[in-house]
Formats: sequence, structure tokens, C-alpha cells
Amino acid sequence: MTVPVSEKGYASTATEWWTQLDEEETPELQWPHNIEVYDRMRRQDGQVISVLRAMTLPIRRTKWRIDPNGARPEVARQVADDMGLPLVGEENAPVLRTRDRFSWAEHLRLSLLMLPFGHSVFEQVYRIDESGLARLRKLAWRPPKTISRVDVAPDGGLVAIYQHGHPSGGNKEAKMGVERLAVYVNEREGGNWLGQSLLRPAYKYWLLKDRLLRVQAQTVDRNGMGVPVYEGSKLPDTVTGEDRTTREKNELDSGLTLAKGFRSGDNSGASIPNSAKLALKGVEGTLPDADKPIRYYDEQIARGVLAHFLNLGTETGSWALGSTFADFFTLSLQTVAMQIADITTQHVIEDLVDVNWGPNEPAPRLVFEEIGSRHPATAEAIKALIDSGAITADQKLDDFLRTTYGLPAADPATAREPRTPVAQPAPQPQPTNPRR
Repeated sequence: MTVPVSEKGYASTATEWWTQLDEEETPELQWPHNIEVYDRMRRQDGQVISVLRAMTLPIRRTKWRIDPNGARPEVARQVADDMGLPLVGEENAPVLRTRDRFSWAEHLRLSLLMLPFGHSVFEQVYRIDESGLARLRKLAWRPPKTISRVDVAPDGGLVAIYQHGHPSGGNKEAKMGVERLAVYVNEREGGNWLGQSLLRPAYKYWLLKDRLLRVQAQTVDRNGMGVPVYEGSKLPDTVTGEDRTTREKNELDSGLTLAKGFRSGDNSGASIPNSAKLALKGVEGTLPDADKPIRYYDEQIARGVLAHFLNLGTETGSWALGSTFADFFTLSLQTVAMQIADITTQHVIEDLVDVNWGPNEPAPRLVFEEIGSRHPATAEAIKALIDSGAITADQKLDDFLRTTYGLPAADPATAREPRTPVAQPAPQPQPTNPRR
């Protein structure tokens, strides 16, 4: 049997990778126009930003660490220092100065922009220290609006990403090869390195909701106070002919001006001729109820990312299924965090190790604390752990408990010995009455 070591098929052509983007049927969502649309969605709609924050904040809040993964201690230590993260088991180690250093928290925030935009691109930037080692200075974010085109290999692999020209560089297109890039892509298929936005399924609901909100605002504005209607006064019977027509026209013109300028307020009012009428006419019949379709659109926007719990009390009618919805949603967050950890390990950490120690050196990996795995540290739980010997009471635990429960700081000068509890006598058995 011949062992296959090369590919005969292809996932994308280097010159026609755009064809995958042309499959989008909605013109305004075809790249690069979709970048502006998704940016407007996440900035203007409360439900959309709630969905994105629900997806990103737990991932940003969880603890991230560097696992040595069989690497030499000095290699693991330098990677941890460059990433600004603790090694597994050394969470309490002092933090290095952060000036002119890479910030993992900021990088994580920007990398999660792959969810609304479909992709988030970073360029590696190093600095050489006094010992000659390359240190990670930053991963420079390249905004989606600045990307002009992408080069893709026939197997679907990334070759290079180009940016629109900048005035400082003579407006010449900037090329960044894959060897210096870290690219986070949401739901990449084939050679489409621009990915798919998490907001794509929500677009039509956002658009319809936006239109309905405008109609609802106009309905309230037009019908909240009523429409001023002016009815002209009755002219004397002696006024006839052309003079009557002229006077009726002049009065109606004046009444129309009055009606158009009518406003509510403390100083509002009107003066009209005798027998004339100025009334506020409301809508006859029932106005359309826009609340139900708007609520439905909000539910569908949240449903697209499994964030059903955002609709509790409206979609489901109760909180009974809240834990079940949260479990599915937490699994989706775990998957996104795993993707970020995998890409960072391959294209940031391993590149850093390759530059300094070569491709044969074992490399650490990025790991994270399971999202939703933390439990509240109650006094009863901590007591049970100490009594069972699972943990040992020390000064840091004492400081933590005092901070958590709002207790004053420890004062060794006035500390007292703990009192030994006095043993209580055992209760005496009550005599029985044989006559009962």
C-alpha cells in the first residue's frame, strides 16, 4: 500500500477563493459590506449586544494558564512570562511589569471579535532581549475593515492577508505572510478565512425589529396626543359670492397653520373665531400591537446562539428550564474557548518556541479553567474542607475569608487564644413511671 504524503484534491483555488463569499444571497451581507452591517448591529441593538456579552464575558472572566506540557522549566517559564499568564500550579506567583509587554486580557477581548465579524487577525511583533532571545511584545490587531484580500492555497490553507494601503506607507497595500499571523476564524469552511459571523442568522430578525420599532415610535408620536383638526366657523348668511369663498379659504388656511403648530405644554393654547372648533382626533379602532413581534424577534436573536435564558419569562413563561438552557449555552462557550486555546497554542506559543529553541523543542500549551465550574466559597464549605484535611488553613486563606465576609484585618498584637469548648454533661435518662 502506498502511503499518501501529498494531496490531489483541493479545498479552494488560489485565484477564485472569492466564489465562496459570493454564495451569500443578501447583497449587503456580502464581504466587505457585511463588516459595516455587523458593526451597526452590535452597536445599536440592546438584544444583540446582550447576546455578544453573554458569549464573551464568561470566556474573558475564566482563569487562563500555561501548562508546561512536558516542556523544559526555562521554556515554560519564558512562555508564561511573555504571555502574562501563570503556570499551572503557580497562580500566586508575582506578576511582571506590564509596560511594553503583551496583554493576554486585551488580546482575548479582541480575538473574540471573530464572533460578530467572522474573523480576527493579529500580526506577531517580537523584541530581542539582552540575552538574544525573542520575546513576545504584542499581537497587533488588524481590524476587519482594513483587510483588502486574502491569499489561499489550493488545500485551503492560508498564505497571506493584505491590508488597504495606509497614507504613512505611501498607500501601498500591506502584505502579511501566514508565518507571522495568528488568525481566529468562526466556522471556517474550505478556503474562506473570513469565516461566518455569529450574527448572520439574526440579521433578518434585527432588520425587521428595527423597522417595527420605527413604526411603533411613529405610531405613538402621531397618535399619542391625537391629530389636531380645525373646523371653520359659520359665516353670516349675508356674506355671499366671492367674498364668502375668500373668507372661508382664509380662515381654513389660518386654521391649518394653527393645527400644524399645535403643541402640548404649560404655555400652549389656541384662539379661534366664534363657532369654530379645534379638536384632537384619535384613531378610531384598534392600533396594531407591535410588542409581540418585537419580543419574537428578540427571542430569535438569542436562540441563534443558544442563549435561551435571555428570554426566560417571555419565551418560556417561567424560569423552570433555566438550568437546562444554561448547560447548553455553557457547552457552546467551552467550545469557543477551546478553539481560542488551540489557535493560540499553535500559532503563538509554538511559534515563540520555534523562534528561540527550534521546531524540535517541546512546547507548552494554553489551558483554561472550565467555564461555570466555580462554586461559591461558603463558610460551611471551607470548614468542611479544613476538617477533612483537604486544605490547610494559612495566612492567605485567612485574608481571603476576611475580605469575603467584610471582617477587619488581623491584628497579631491583640490576638487571643481560641477558647476550648466546655464539654456539656450528658443528659440523664428520665425515670419511667410503671403505673403509666
